Amino acid sequence: MTRARRTARTPKTHKKPRTWPAPRVVRDRDAGFFLAAVVVSGFGTSALWLVSGVWVKDLTGSDGLAALCLVAMWAPTVAGPLLGALADRVPRKPLLIGANLLPAALLPLLFTVDSPDRVPLLLAVLFLYGAAGVVHDAAESALVAGAVAPSLLGDFNGLRTAVTEGMKLVAPLAGAGLYALYGGPGVALLDAITFVLAAVLYAGLRVRESELRSAIDGRRKSPERTPASEGVRHIWAHPTLRPLILAGGTTMLFAGLNGALTYAVIDGLGHSPAYAGALYAVQGAGSVAVGLLSGPALRRLGERRFAAYGIALTAVAAGLRAVPFDPLALACSAASGVGLPCVLIAALTAVQRQTPDELLGRAVATANTVVFTPNVLGLATGAALVELVDQRPLSAVLGVVWLATAVPLFQRPASASRIASRSPSDANPA
Repeated sequence: MTRARRTARTPKTHKKPRTWPAPRVVRDRDAGFFLAAVVVSGFGTSALWLVSGVWVKDLTGSDGLAALCLVAMWAPTVAGPLLGALADRVPRKPLLIGANLLPAALLPLLFTVDSPDRVPLLLAVLFLYGAAGVVHDAAESALVAGAVAPSLLGDFNGLRTAVTEGMKLVAPLAGAGLYALYGGPGVALLDAITFVLAAVLYAGLRVRESELRSAIDGRRKSPERTPASEGVRHIWAHPTLRPLILAGGTTMLFAGLNGALTYAVIDGLGHSPAYAGALYAVQGAGSVAVGLLSGPALRRLGERRFAAYGIALTAVAAGLRAVPFDPLALACSAASGVGLPCVLIAALTAVQRQTPDELLGRAVATANTVVFTPNVLGLATGAALVELVDQRPLSAVLGVVWLATAVPLFQRPASASRIASRSPSDANPA
């Protein structure tokens, strides 16, 4: 009788974790290794992103060359569909390890960058660094989709966002301090060490890739389409993925515009440029918070509504920056930090859940290309506009236009057959 009663009560004891399953994600061995690798490599990457521009500025005195560091790291994203195909053609775990060991081997080359004529070497290393990052993201997202239960993918992606944003609050300061003591080579060495440690963590994964190998063998027998076009075709024809990823690209375009206005906003508040540190800190705190809560929110709202609410919140925050009031400016930065990651988490989770394993690398890389490439365009456009137009009307108009992009996500998705009947060539980033 006692045993029967315990058995009858057992289902009730398992309902509780569903309300907060993030600890279950962390306790999972593979998921824990993934998150630990994100912490380690993310720390080094965030430090180098800041220091590379400062390093070039100190060597050359050129703002343009300093800005090229960021461009060099982001440029390979444009080739995402092609680079992501590697994650569908070779076993992903060795590829992920190699994508960490390659930059670890390249970064020591930067020890020789001590004069302006060595800056091209730095830019070349950063370009290859960015290309390895594109392959890394595709392979990692594909492996995660197989290692983490589908119901917990939103929680994992949220935790990953929280960890990444948390690193951005700490690592740049640490990198700046290390740069002040030992210069650029010291930061390059730190980053190389973090990549080696991340590779060791990825080597400890216990994921199985037998299904992927079978898919690879099948593709070798009948290669009907190019690697890039299959990922684009899948996203374009999918009634859930297409609007989410397009909304993500639009959001990052407007985020670039909004980011370019930041120092004009600070001028309107009457502060020095250093006040940007306070705005970025509260924005990062907001992103950490939404990363921790995104799993339950995705289950309650679904990907479309979760993304739509996040876009709406970010749009309102961007528009209210037209009002020069310190507490409001801080609140808007925090709200942007909460809202902006929503569409990114929703889009990645949807791609992982609704893409066949043999297409997952290309689909993830294609989605990243469509979503993140517009951010650079937005930054450049915003930098030009802010020199011609006052920041307050720009922020107000941006907020209204940005808010309109959330409306389609609140509507019922179109049928797959209706979307598939349109030409996929329009969606090809190339």
